Parts: sequence; C-alpha cells; structure tokens
Amino acid sequence: MANWIIDNTHSEVGFSVKHLMISTVKGNFADYNAIITSQGDGFSNLNIQFEAAVDSINTHNEQRDGHLKSPDFFDAMNHPKITFKAEGANAEKGKLSGILTIRGTSRPVEFDVEFAGTAVDPYGNFKAGFTITGKINRKDFGLNWSAVTEAGGVVVSDEVKIHADVQVVRQ
Repeated sequence: MANWIIDNTHSEVGFSVKHLMISTVKGNFADYNAIITSQGDGFSNLNIQFEAAVDSINTHNEQRDGHLKSPDFFDAMNHPKITFKAEGANAEKGKLSGILTIRGTSRPVEFDVEFAGTAVDPYGNFKAGFTITGKINRKDFGLNWSAVTEAGGVVVSDEVKIHADVQVVRQ
C-alpha cells in the first residue's frame, strides 16, 4: 500500500465556463488537498479524498470571485468545501469515477485521466503526474444563478469544464 498527497507547488486545479457564449472565463482554486491511497505501486486501485476551499476561488477578477462565493453560486459561507471521493478508482484505465459534492449536492461523475508517468525529484521524492479533465452541469449541483442579455442570450453557460494538472508525492 502507498499513500500519496498532492504537491501543490507543482499542481493546478481549475475550471472554465463560457461567458455570453462568446468567450471563456477561467479560474482555479488556490487551496486544495487530497489523500490518495493505492493498493500497490501502481494506480489501478485508488481511494481518493480530495477537497478544495471555495474561498480560494480565483478568476482574476475580485468582483466576480465575490459573486461566485455568494449564495448565487457556491454559497461559501454555508458550503466551504468542494469534495471528490472515489473508492477503487483505476487511473491507469483513462477514467476516474467518483462522487463530486458541490454546495451540499453529491453526484456521480466521471473524468478523463491521463497518466504522465513517474519520476524522482532532486530531493529523492517519488512523484507521479496526472492530467484530469471533464465536464459537469453546474445546475446539477445547485449553482442555478442565471441572467439573460437584452438580446436573449445566456450570460453564463451551464456547462463547466474541469481541468487539473496534478503531481502527487508518495509519503
């Protein structure tokens, strides 16, 4: 059995969403962590417990970040964490399935995962890298705020793309 944690200095957990259906707004979470347990040296039987602090959301616009933390979206005061849990996940097969919880709503999700390999860093730490991508519908998780432009266009898309480049270190 091996235990792993995310190396936050070499990882990023982010998202993107269409704005007015003509441009893409990107953001990330600065505060996140995970405990990952594998049943061997590989990544075919993983237990994952991931969480991100909603207050750490960053879209490079303070006003928008405040709105995202408000009850209109994530409601950070009442739901401070986003979590993902998986048992028996197989990251070597290209898919990662588990339960995603946002704003108190839990739903099964499946993400694509690309295993980038392993390496030993200059300090002797054994590391592995993954790219995780997928899509969710924000309204499935209670993020229902919506507005319509004068011309009838949608301000924020329901589809949110998830993208994480994660480096983990064996403990």
